[in-house]
Amino acid sequence: MRHNDLSSGAEFAGYTAVAVILHWAMVLLLAAQYAIGWSMPEIRRGTQPETLINLHLSAGALILLLLAVRLAWRLTHSAPPPPAGLPGWQNRASSLIHGVLYLLLVVVPVLGWMNASARGWTVTLFSLVPLPALAAQGAPLGRSAGDVHVVLSYILLAAVAVHVLAALYHRFVLRDEVMRRMLPGL
Repeated sequence: MRHNDLSSGAEFAGYTAVAVILHWAMVLLLAAQYAIGWSMPEIRRGTQPETLINLHLSAGALILLLLAVRLAWRLTHSAPPPPAGLPGWQNRASSLIHGVLYLLLVVVPVLGWMNASARGWTVTLFSLVPLPALAAQGAPLGRSAGDVHVVLSYILLAAVAVHVLAALYHRFVLRDEVMRRMLPGL
């Protein structure tokens, strides 16, 4: 079934410019965060936070900050209505994947921060703003948070992939306006 064809020129409601900027800033930040995470040395007992590890911790803190701004914006500015003709199950699936993404964008960095705190590392926002410890040094919960952080980071990556594939499906198969609503400049 085809929905509103993009070539029809029909009016549609897109996200605000601020929402689009926050979305794509998060995309870029997450891409950088995964690149840093995969480039870091393996963290073991006694590992000291060097440049890449500190950069990874700062980027995680920045993700939390950006997410807080994004959620505040979303709470004060409603999302545009879904395109006409979108089946209810797609709206529910969209809500579910967005909820999972938001949840993981909070939980994954917090678990990494807890693990860093348990290792006795000070998490800072790019060496400018020191952040409070989320776990006592040596705390078992904080130590195991690192393992859960890694597993959930892959689940977050899978959720992002589902989100991207759904957007591409809407754009290239259904040819509706779902993806277009979040593109810059449209």
